[in-house]
Amino acid sequence: MKSNERYEIRFSGSGGQGIITAAVVMADAVGSFDNKHVCQTQSYGPEARGGKSKAEVVISNAPIDYPKALSVDLLLAMNQAACDAYFSDIKSDGLLVVDGGLVQQLPTSRSVSIPFTQIAIEQIGRELVANMVALGAVGYLSGQVSLKGLEQALLSRVPKGTEKMNSEALQAGIEEAKKIDLDSLPRSVLSEWDDEF
Repeated sequence: MKSNERYEIRFSGSGGQGIITAAVVMADAVGSFDNKHVCQTQSYGPEARGGKSKAEVVISNAPIDYPKALSVDLLLAMNQAACDAYFSDIKSDGLLVVDGGLVQQLPTSRSVSIPFTQIAIEQIGRELVANMVALGAVGYLSGQVSLKGLEQALLSRVPKGTEKMNSEALQAGIEEAKKIDLDSLPRSVLSEWDDEF
């Protein structure tokens, strides 16, 4: 990241999927353990549970003058409605990360599909921690946060007695993301055009 560059992440899904918790943990990890500037904002749909939900984390090496995402580097979409609603805000070379079990229609080839909810159910035994599986993948794929810091922030935020379950979910997401070859994704439309002129 260049000295004054912003990196913007939007977490999106529906109320009740733990989107805001994931964003808060990410921001906490970046600010507390990586010593970068960070802003975290959120908004809910008309009905909190089941309605559209999004939360944003803006990361920079310099002070942040505007706290909301302007041009998203990484969009996490935990369902199809969120993917459809927010995809247009991704940069041309940005990355779309989706829950592969809940998002079937991908609007770009620059996307990573991981079945977060299925992993949470099958590996951890609780659908509830799909957000932490997703957080692990986002943390790894964004390259913006130390994974050790992410785990420490997670452990300081989750309810007592759920630390092991949440930590295992985070690790499952990181391990799944490590299997993705980002170099194999198509480059942005803009960079392909640049090569032609």
